[in-house]
Amino acid sequence: METRIKEYAEHLERKKKRPKEWGFSVDESTLNTQMFAFQKYCVKRAIETGRFALFEDCGLGKTFQQLEWCKQVCDREQRPVIILTPLAVSGQTIKEAEKFGYSIERLKDDAFLSPKIYITNYEQLDNIDASLFCGVALDESSILKNFEGKMRNSLMERFVNTPYKSCWTATPSPNDPMELGNHSEFLGVMSRNEMLSMYFVHDGGDTSKWRIKGHAEKDFWQWVSTWAIMISKPSDIGFDDTGYILPELNMIENIIETHKRDNGMLFNDIAVNATNFNKELRLTLVDRLSNVADIVNNSSENFIIWIKQDMEGEYLRKIIPGAVEVKGSDKPDVKESRLLGFANNEFRVLITKAKIAQYGLNYQNCHNQIFASLDFSFESLYQAIRRSLRFGQKHTVNIYIITTDTMQNVIANIKEKQKKFHSMQRHMVDAMRNIFTFREKKEQNQIEFKLPTFLKVS
Repeated sequence: METRIKEYAEHLERKKKRPKEWGFSVDESTLNTQMFAFQKYCVKRAIETGRFALFEDCGLGKTFQQLEWCKQVCDREQRPVIILTPLAVSGQTIKEAEKFGYSIERLKDDAFLSPKIYITNYEQLDNIDASLFCGVALDESSILKNFEGKMRNSLMERFVNTPYKSCWTATPSPNDPMELGNHSEFLGVMSRNEMLSMYFVHDGGDTSKWRIKGHAEKDFWQWVSTWAIMISKPSDIGFDDTGYILPELNMIENIIETHKRDNGMLFNDIAVNATNFNKELRLTLVDRLSNVADIVNNSSENFIIWIKQDMEGEYLRKIIPGAVEVKGSDKPDVKESRLLGFANNEFRVLITKAKIAQYGLNYQNCHNQIFASLDFSFESLYQAIRRSLRFGQKHTVNIYIITTDTMQNVIANIKEKQKKFHSMQRHMVDAMRNIFTFREKKEQNQIEFKLPTFLKVS
C-alpha cells in the first residue's frame, strides 16, 4: 500500500508544470575565466535550462553573463543570437563586449547574418525577422512589465518559437505578479493567467491587486526557481560577497517653503494629487530649480539632474553653465551620444527624465544626483538612483530630493513604498535561498523521499 501511495505522489510531482528543457550541458571550465564563481553558476543554470530569467540587482555583472550566455548558444548552434536593449545601452554593451573579448555587432541588415552575436534597440523591433535567430536575450527585460503594452505583445509574438531565450533585469518587486507572469509567458513556461489562477488570489477590482495565496507561497517560489534566479548579492545563493558591498547612500531632503497663496486658508495645501501635480510643479519651478542650481554651481563634481517637465530642463540649462540635456524629442543617435558622453566624462552635468535614462546605464563616474521634481513612482526613483549606486562605485552616493511644503504627501508615499519594497525583497530572497539550498542537496542526493504525514499508512 505504501509503495502505491509513493508512486501516486511521484505521479503528482511529475504533473507539475515545469519549463521545457531547451538547454544543453556545459562544463564550467569552458566559461569565461574572468567570471566570478557566482556568475559562472548563474550562466551555467541559464544555459542548461535554455529559457531562463536572471533577476540580479544592479552591478552584479548581468551584461558579462548575458554575453557569455549568447556566445555559448551561438557556438553550440552555429546560428546568430540577438540582444535587445533600451536606447543607449547597446553602446555600453558593445564596450563591455570588447573589454571581455566578445565579438558583437550592431544589427543593420539581417539579410546576410553570420553565426555571431548581434545587438539592437527595442525601438527597432518591427525591423527584426526573429526566425533568423536561434536565441534572444532581453536586456532590462522589465519592459515586459506592462501586460497590455504593445512592446510586450510584440516580443511575445515574434519570439514565440525561438529555441533559446533569456531575460536580464534587476530584482523585480515581489508584489508585482504581472511582471513575473509576463516573464514566465515570454519564456514559454506558463502563461500569466495560469500563474495567477494557480498561485494568487485577487483582492478587489484593481487588476494589480494580486497576492500570493498563503498556502502556496513556498510552491510558488519553488516553481519560479525552475526558470529564474533572483539575487541582490552573491551570498543570496551561497557565494562570497567580496567586492559586492554597496557604497554608503546619503539621502538629503531639501524642503522649499512656498509663498502664501490666495486659497482662502491660513496655510497652503500640503498635498497634491494626479490632477494638480503638474500645475504644482509649474508654480514651484523657480524656487525648486534655483535650489538645484545652487548645489551644482557650488561644486566641481559630476551631477545627474532628474526632471519631469521640458520647461524645467530649459530653465536649468540657462542657470547651470555647461549642462547638457537629453530630451524625449531628441533623435535616437543624439540621445545615445549624449548619454554615453556623460558616462565618458565629456561633460559634467546631465539633465534628463527618468523614463529616458533610468534603465541599464552605468554611471559610476557620478556619485551625485538631484531629483528636481518627484512623482509618486518608487520604482522610477529606485532605478534612477541605481545608475550611480552600483557595485563598483567608489564613493558615497549623494541623492538630493528637492520637494516643497506643498508636496509632502509625495515624499511620504515614496517612503511608505520603500519600506514595503525592502520588506518584500527580504522575504523573496529568503524564500529563494531556502529553495536553492534544497535544490543543491537534492542534486547531491542528500535528500530522501518522505511521505507526507497525511498519506502515511498506520
